Amino acid sequence: MASAAILTIGNELVSGDVANTNGSWLAQRLEALGISVHLIASLPDELDRIAEFVRAEAPRADFVFVTGGLGGTPDDITREAIAAAFEVEREEVRDVADELRARFPSDPEYAARWAVLPIGSRPLENPLGGAPGFTMDNVYVFPGLPAEMEAMFEAMEEDFRVAHPIGSWRRRYRTTESRIVTVLEAMGDRHPGVLVGSYPSFDANGSEVEIVVKSNDQAALEQAVAWLETALEEATRV
Repeated sequence: MASAAILTIGNELVSGDVANTNGSWLAQRLEALGISVHLIASLPDELDRIAEFVRAEAPRADFVFVTGGLGGTPDDITREAIAAAFEVEREEVRDVADELRARFPSDPEYAARWAVLPIGSRPLENPLGGAPGFTMDNVYVFPGLPAEMEAMFEAMEEDFRVAHPIGSWRRRYRTTESRIVTVLEAMGDRHPGVLVGSYPSFDANGSEVEIVVKSNDQAALEQAVAWLETALEEATRV
């Protein structure tokens, strides 16, 4: 199964000043494409920490997705951090810089900063904004603004689709986790290649548990769900 790590960058994210929606949005889209996300992380605008994360995760994952820090202000250091992670310099990508200068004639040199990318990287067009993203090896860097990030990802998402997408099944039961824990344990023993999760919630009517089952093997998923439904019905029968 293809795997991915997601890194969202910004002081505003780790401080809680801005809601961090990019990680969950990307994880949902990647799962639909058959890619399992094994890590979602957020880091402040600190070059060394960003570079360290990318150096560590790029060899472990098939894809690393990075969002944020592509503007032109002092805290936008993602381009520098990725260059440091790959131990390369940065240089202006001439055709990208020229296009940006033409699009932003009121402040062309400020816009051209966005085209100073790590040597060896490939620019990614930003359909909704100015600053381009870029990719280097298996690392894909997108803007932090959700609308721009989503548009850029959607423009290329078919590039990431794998042969066996991750299928899922979910159902809510009016019960408690303690009543069904033995079923969940048995599920792991009977169907070790299928992921199962339980997510409790509480309201005025009592406890409810959502069960979610996932696998990129459709036959295994169907077999697991068939057994699990019967077992849960028996365990939750009043």
